[in-house]
Amino acid sequence: MGQTRETVKSVDLQRYMGVWYEIARFPHSFEKNLVGVTATYKLKENGRIEVLNQGYLDSLNGKPKTAKGKGKLPDKSVPGKLKVSFFLCFYADYNILVLDEKDYSYALIGSKSDNFLWILCRTPKMSDEIYNMLVSKAKELGYPIEKLYKVPQAG
Repeated sequence: MGQTRETVKSVDLQRYMGVWYEIARFPHSFEKNLVGVTATYKLKENGRIEVLNQGYLDSLNGKPKTAKGKGKLPDKSVPGKLKVSFFLCFYADYNILVLDEKDYSYALIGSKSDNFLWILCRTPKMSDEIYNMLVSKAKELGYPIEKLYKVPQAG
């Protein structure tokens, strides 16, 4: 299970919304063989979050695949702990572990378990310096970073 994983202390959800490129992730069934993956978040009037994940099967020229989901902030006093659902009412952890608080340009997302980890960026490419810093942080938090898969992105 790993150690206690603190989330960021503050998140401006309005600034967090928009398109994020998936730079790296742990492999899992619902993104199997997907490359060029983006996640687009949109804040709805009721405070809920609309989630649209898009990617391409097997190659950047592959068949497009999309998944629509929803997100929520269960406890406003813990703004880094969101919940996201793509399957009916089954919500999964979406813990913002690291966030570029100045520009909202990169983020490290994880779960309570060691099963899920994502490195996200506002652009399709991330500098090695930032990538390595996020991987080091994930390792510090007890994630098995050898499982990280670098997601091919166009650009």
